[in-house]
Amino acid sequence: MDRKQFLQIGGLASITTMVPGMMAACSSKSTGNDLFFDISLAEWSLHRTLFDGKMKHLEFPEAAKNKFGIHAVEYVNQFFKDKAKDKDYLDEMNSRCEDLGVTQVLIMIDGEGPLAALDDKKRSSAVEKHYKWVEAAQYLDCHSIRVNLRGDGQPEEKKKAAVDGLSQLATFAQDYDIGVVVENHGGLSSNGQWLSSVIEKVNMENCGTLPDFGNFCLEYGADGCTEDYDPYKGVKEMMTYDKGVSAKSYEFDKKGHETTIDFSRMLKIVKEAGYTGHIGIEYEGDGLSEAEGIRATKELLTEAGKELST
Repeated sequence: MDRKQFLQIGGLASITTMVPGMMAACSSKSTGNDLFFDISLAEWSLHRTLFDGKMKHLEFPEAAKNKFGIHAVEYVNQFFKDKAKDKDYLDEMNSRCEDLGVTQVLIMIDGEGPLAALDDKKRSSAVEKHYKWVEAAQYLDCHSIRVNLRGDGQPEEKKKAAVDGLSQLATFAQDYDIGVVVENHGGLSSNGQWLSSVIEKVNMENCGTLPDFGNFCLEYGADGCTEDYDPYKGVKEMMTYDKGVSAKSYEFDKKGHETTIDFSRMLKIVKEAGYTGHIGIEYEGDGLSEAEGIRATKELLTEAGKELST
């Protein structure tokens, strides 16, 4: 899905709730696997390999295609955080992907400040720090940047701040034909109802959600998550404003099933929403190597997808 398709689909988001299948008719697939969606690879799936220096960011697209048979990539800005304005570097990214026939889908943005900060100056500063990534996304022909809604405060006051921060950023991104998509990434952002209400209030065609099959922890304690949000309910709520989907995976049993997430159930929710774009593989487990985890997730995603695509 390119930037123009993203904006066209965004404009139809409200219509699809009344006319099921409308979005499916307006999107195209490139997997060749008779799936109702395309498969992409999130760079975070290889974060240990990258952080350990065993792979360079520029080598990621080649690995996606040649090691895993995946022809679309989702970048993480942490792995080229000082290159957003380096046109020579971005040209090299474009050149490699063009040579490989790999689509650059989006850039996941971390570490650029709290877009939902209650303090006006902190929020505006965070918005401005994201501008360079909007420009980089356009240069790379990505359709969106993925952002987080960090910030303190009670739900209603944080909602007001989030709406303001996203509206500022989406207004800037609008001139570049770039989408601004929010992932459920812990805290209030993992409350599907709250996040959907924020996007509804922003009410801009280029602002939406990136539902992740995981990441539904509302509260963290010393020993980990202390309160979860129902992931199936959350994904369903966020699919009202979907601009992408992330297939998070952690652990697998001997039959190749994810032990914490029912992929068939998740994909059914995604299909019923009329989504036909990229679903990004994001393996984050410890039981398998990163390469094995990516392959296991791809196989499960493909098999579960085929059952729903017939």
